[in-house]
Amino acid sequence: MARDANADPRPWHAPTSGTTAFAAALMIFGGAMAIFEGIAAIAKDDLFLVTRHYVFDFSLTGWGWVHLILGIVIVIAGCAVLGGQLWARFLGVFVAGLGALANFLWVPYYPLWALTLVAVNVFIVWALCMGMHREAHDDRTA
Repeated sequence: MARDANADPRPWHAPTSGTTAFAAALMIFGGAMAIFEGIAAIAKDDLFLVTRHYVFDFSLTGWGWVHLILGIVIVIAGCAVLGGQLWARFLGVFVAGLGALANFLWVPYYPLWALTLVAVNVFIVWALCMGMHREAHDDRTA
C-alpha cells in the first residue's frame, strides 16, 4: 500500500512510543546514579564494603572509573534517544547491558544499590528493544 505524498512522514526511529521515552529517562537517571557511584568509589568513601577473595577484585578506584565512564556514556545515549537518534538506541542497549553486568559484579561492594541498578539497566534494555519493535510494527500497519 503506497503512502500519500502529502502525509506526515514519521521516521520509524523517532521516539514516538512512551516506552522509548521512559527508557531514555531511566538512562539519564541510571547513568547519573552510576556517575555518583563512580565518584564515591574513586573518593574511597567509607560507604562501600571491602571484600576479600572476590574473583573480580579490582581496586575500589578501578571500579569507580568503570562506573563513572559507563554512567557518562549512558547519560549521553539517553539524551540522544530523547532526540530520536537511532544509533543511540543501539548504543543504549549495549551500554545498559554493560551497566547491568558491571553492577552485578559490584554486588559484594554495595548489594542493594547494585541490584537496583541491575534491574534499572535490564529494564532499559527491554524498553529500548520493545520500543523499536512496536514502532517498526506500527509503520508496517500504517
